Amino acid sequence: MSATTAASAPVLTSTPIALPPPSSFARRFAHNPTAMVSLILLTLIVLVAVFAPYLAPHDPARSSLRNILKPPSAMYLLGSDDLGRDVLSRLIFASRLSLVASVQAVAIALGIGLPLGLISGYVGGWVDTIIMRFNDALMSFPALILAVVIVGLLGPSLTNAMTAIGLVYAPRIMRVVRASTLSVRQEVYITAARATGCGDARIIMRHVLPNVTGPLVVQATVLMGQALLAEAGLSFLGLGVQPPEASWGAILGTAFPYMAQSPVPTIAAGLVISVTVLCFNLIGDGIRDSVGRMRRAGD
Repeated sequence: MSATTAASAPVLTSTPIALPPPSSFARRFAHNPTAMVSLILLTLIVLVAVFAPYLAPHDPARSSLRNILKPPSAMYLLGSDDLGRDVLSRLIFASRLSLVASVQAVAIALGIGLPLGLISGYVGGWVDTIIMRFNDALMSFPALILAVVIVGLLGPSLTNAMTAIGLVYAPRIMRVVRASTLSVRQEVYITAARATGCGDARIIMRHVLPNVTGPLVVQATVLMGQALLAEAGLSFLGLGVQPPEASWGAILGTAFPYMAQSPVPTIAAGLVISVTVLCFNLIGDGIRDSVGRMRRAGD
């Protein structure tokens, strides 16, 4: 082989494709006005949840039989519920449970779907077939119906509801991770890592996992909103948060029977849920678009 041929031959390295720097991603994300507004709104909602004891005008658990189903006033800005409790204070405190519940559900989904997706995509063969057939079986059921069945078996509670939602959403995480892993394992640096003697566990942790985080973050962000909506649905049906605790869905379920007499609590709870879910979805879209533009630009 001549020196010219040797010089032109590609050289395999074990260095993975560098991920775009955080500053580049932040710059592109900041140029998406919809995503930025959603991020600001979601940040405000989180701050309201953190500082709930200082922002709530009343004790959310304190009832007053003389103030049942009161309309909005200077004393009760969003009115009172069927037990005379301040709706605004309950919504503020309920934000804690609703947001934490969403994080719990997505954490469970990630804990199950991420390792199984990595193993399925990287190992392939009969392992991939078994995992994906089980995954397909779970995804063939409607998510909320399957969650209701699981909660019915485990018993109604917030923990059981979030466990059920996490189990239901794990197959979605698994599919995203598997698809990304199948793409990454064909890269030259994976072949180079094997050639240098790296074990499968090291290759997965150092080379595969960092390169599937982009799609994973987008999916997790969107699932946060869907988990919040699913928790609201289960709590609305009485299968999630149990009294005296309250989430946005539980407040909606309590106020709905009295919507004809006092519509404001129902509208307020539904609006808060809708805005928060929309913020999660738009932030996820913003992250996806920013990552996509960086890849096309080669940043």
